[in-house]
Amino acid sequence: MAPSKRPATLSATNGHAPGRSLLLVHEHAVCDRFAPLLAARGFDVRVAHTAGHGMQLALQQAPRYAVVALKLPDQSGLRLISDLRGVDRTMRIVVVTAYPSIETAVEAIKLGAIHYLARPVGVDSLVSAMLQDGGDADIALRERPMSVHRATWEYIHHVLQEHDGNISATARALSIDRRTLQRKLRKRPVAE
Repeated sequence: MAPSKRPATLSATNGHAPGRSLLLVHEHAVCDRFAPLLAARGFDVRVAHTAGHGMQLALQQAPRYAVVALKLPDQSGLRLISDLRGVDRTMRIVVVTAYPSIETAVEAIKLGAIHYLARPVGVDSLVSAMLQDGGDADIALRERPMSVHRATWEYIHHVLQEHDGNISATARALSIDRRTLQRKLRKRPVAE
């Protein structure tokens, strides 16, 4: 695997900030946006764009925090959560994804992530998720169950993820026409 041409480390100081080391494993655009913002907030940020490179960096020096994409080019971010926890069980891992689903959120938490955020997400929300020690018992509960449209959309995205984003394979698995699937994917339901 070829190393990235972008800088692998951004730090607010010349040395390592004790207890503020952070591994950011995500696509280039997300890393380019968040790395300088996190460094400005005092984190010693190391960047990787694949799970393999992320593990190399974690094995060199285990970070205190990790921000992981759900979909990575070489393997699932869920598997990376397990691998990172094998390096250091106290690592605080947050998943940030553009492909959220209830199933992957539950699995990420079971595997040891402390938080699961759906994009778009701001840097303040990300930092808050990393530093928060417990859940929020006062979060508002839904008054009504998820709509059929939203449940359908969640299921379609789950199947799409199982097929690595391949629309044709997903359409075959769902037994629907490819164009119908594309139309459904464009109609993301509003948050309920």
